[in-house]
Amino acid sequence: MAKPRAPGSRRPAAVHLALIVGGLLAFSAASAAEDWRWNLPRGFPVPWVPVDNPMTKAKVELGRRLFFDQRLSVTGAYACASCHDPARAFTDGRAQALGATGEIHPRGTMPLVNVAYNASFGWANPEIRDLETHAKIPLFRQEPVELGLLGRESEVMEEFENDAETRAAFERAFPKTKKRFSVLHVRQALAAYQRTLISTNSAYDRYVFYDEKEAMSASAIRGMEIFFSDRAGCAGCHPAPLFMSPAVYAGIEAEPRFHNTGLYNLDGKGRYPEGGTGVFEHTHHPGDMGRFRVPTLRNVARTAPYMHDGSIPTLDEVVLHYASSGRNHGPTGERAARNPFQSPELKAFELRTGERDDLVAFLESLSDEDPPYAVDADGSD
Repeated sequence: MAKPRAPGSRRPAAVHLALIVGGLLAFSAASAAEDWRWNLPRGFPVPWVPVDNPMTKAKVELGRRLFFDQRLSVTGAYACASCHDPARAFTDGRAQALGATGEIHPRGTMPLVNVAYNASFGWANPEIRDLETHAKIPLFRQEPVELGLLGRESEVMEEFENDAETRAAFERAFPKTKKRFSVLHVRQALAAYQRTLISTNSAYDRYVFYDEKEAMSASAIRGMEIFFSDRAGCAGCHPAPLFMSPAVYAGIEAEPRFHNTGLYNLDGKGRYPEGGTGVFEHTHHPGDMGRFRVPTLRNVARTAPYMHDGSIPTLDEVVLHYASSGRNHGPTGERAARNPFQSPELKAFELRTGERDDLVAFLESLSDEDPPYAVDADGSD
């Protein structure tokens, strides 16, 4: 829990900014389940939890077990954690994800840190609004294959039931359900576990929430001032304390939003490469070309390479990309005209001497000290 402040001490300005920009409300930390209480810093939002899948310790533990269970893949050698490595903020370090059968995906693995607050899931799907539904994608999608469970559901559920430890974990997680061994319960347990992957232990958090003045370097503090300034405008899409937008949490609803950050303009009319057309893939509306969800910046130093296709290798280059109002690569990689569908929020800003390093230092300060960041009812990892 949050450390008490000394009498008369003042919060840094960033605290007020985090509370105002994030639109945070004070909620009870108690969840719908009797044995679950969120352990979060003061001012941090409580995740939204669907009524039909309340949080329990047993369900989270089952979800944790299943997240690392390779029996959920068609090859028996791949698990959720194969793409979502806790040490990499639940990404894989690849520019493009690799499925269980060896298929290269057109997009990179998204981080799962703070996924509980997402308004939508995947890079650019406006229709999937909760973790339980989203779990169907990695489990069953065929083009391209992720885990490849389709057609093997009964076989895998039977394996779980015949495994004494896994059977006991299902019984503890769903004690009042007769048909425990189902894909629905797999999805519910995975969703419960993923809701605990909350980032609250970075240098930024210690500086802002706990008033540890030495937690952030002078360079990172300067970078924080730039990040929240009107000149750079970074916080417009990445508001504190979640550094993502929009966010959904207890008592707050939000519609998904997507942005075109000017990565490509292949034909001078805004076209993005096949497999990376963003929301356009679902709507076929020209204005949705190249629009993707805004991922969290928490633990961003651990999630290289960057953008939906991993086409920007370093944070330094990410900063340059935004400072120059997008790269807008043409057909042979040269800079083309500004994309006509590019989000209006993306505007060039001047980087003075040393400011690029300061912004990178601030972004690095958003990484947790102790991955894998799972927050349980007792507040331990």
